[in-house]
Amino acid sequence: MTLLLRNVSSAVSCDKTDTVYEGVDIFIKDGKIESIGIDLDVGAQRVINCTNMICYPGLINTHHHLYQFFSRNIKSVQNMELFPWLKALYGVWKNLDSDAVFLSSQCGMAELMKNGCTTCFDHHYVFPQGKSNELLQSQFEAAKELSMRVYMSRGSMNLSKKDGGLPPDSVVQTTSEILKDSVDAIEKFHDSSFGSMNMLALAPCSPFSASADLYRESAKLAREKGVRLHTHLCETIDEENYTLEKYNMRPLSYMESLGFVGEHVWYAHGIHFNEAELNFLADTGTGVAHCPISNMKLSSGVAKIPQMLKKGVKVGLAVDGSASNDGSNMLEEMRVAYLLSRLTYGAEGLTAYDVLKIATSGSAKVLGRDDIGSIEVGKCADMFLVDKRRVELVGACFDTKSMLSTVGLKGAVDYTIINGEVVVEEGRCVKIDEEKLREKAQEKVENYLSDLL
Repeated sequence: MTLLLRNVSSAVSCDKTDTVYEGVDIFIKDGKIESIGIDLDVGAQRVINCTNMICYPGLINTHHHLYQFFSRNIKSVQNMELFPWLKALYGVWKNLDSDAVFLSSQCGMAELMKNGCTTCFDHHYVFPQGKSNELLQSQFEAAKELSMRVYMSRGSMNLSKKDGGLPPDSVVQTTSEILKDSVDAIEKFHDSSFGSMNMLALAPCSPFSASADLYRESAKLAREKGVRLHTHLCETIDEENYTLEKYNMRPLSYMESLGFVGEHVWYAHGIHFNEAELNFLADTGTGVAHCPISNMKLSSGVAKIPQMLKKGVKVGLAVDGSASNDGSNMLEEMRVAYLLSRLTYGAEGLTAYDVLKIATSGSAKVLGRDDIGSIEVGKCADMFLVDKRRVELVGACFDTKSMLSTVGLKGAVDYTIINGEVVVEEGRCVKIDEEKLREKAQEKVENYLSDLL
């Protein structure tokens, strides 16, 4: 398959030298960027006239809970903080089944793609008894129909209410069950090759829902199988108090004691790290997924992202769960990340372009991928295009590197390209019938939430 983007007005590469191409062609072959130049003398199966288009690398979402798409905007939990919010919603999530996971995942991924996201990492950790990897299968099938690049996780919980944790008994498993399922999931779903569309990480949920043994054994298994590790960490003061009281350690020290740190590990949120801990993250190569909107909604705090970047900590951007964000829009996340940093840190805060780099090449580094995250010859052809002839973009396109975080984009992108294939065109997903998806999903969510509606 070949695709030629002819005469791209501006292409913001997000490469190591921050190249911005003007008036260039981008030739794509077999899912990779073959060449970038002016008036390329090549033929292609499809040619898109990009004379008035700005091209950006595909956005990379480093932390999500797609199943939560079906538990958004529930009135009874709107004003809660994390611990009570989780306790209330576990009563909903314990009813998950394959259809709910498939449809919620597909809705969330469709929204991500329509807003320029080309790779999504999902942290799925709610497995009602007997449904284990069946739910992961549903997620990978949902992604395949959309042609989205995904990095799923075999999340896990083994501490229920009776053990001092937060979730109900019906959604936790024993450590041995989890490890067996994890091996099965890695062997069935994980593809580590260049340009992989399907990858898998092991991801115990959090220090207050997963035991020390589960973290320790998951870390050992991940190293043995060559996969990455992920968990929530330093999201709230409640979590910090929990590990101090139970283990006499701060959350990061607790993770270090379990071998859950290093180049192959990244944490979601990372709000409450102190300076010594930030230095430790940089020294060990441990990454952080920044989730500003979720952190604001749940009153969790503001992550020290400018300090992290100065110290060399790997940082990616993420929307977090739909229920703690109420959306799956990386473009919105970028603008909020920029504005929140300006509000909190002033002149020392993130620049608009910093945020774009975090959402692209930064996120790729967090996921351990060097084949995505920038527009460069030899990399996967993941990108999106915006027609600058929109009324809402009049006078906004002089600084294309900053535009998405300062002005923002109101409405879907014009094209999203994943692995060299057009998957969103004129703001609509081309691989599925959006109206049919909406009808099926609405019917399912009404049944799923019937006890609350």
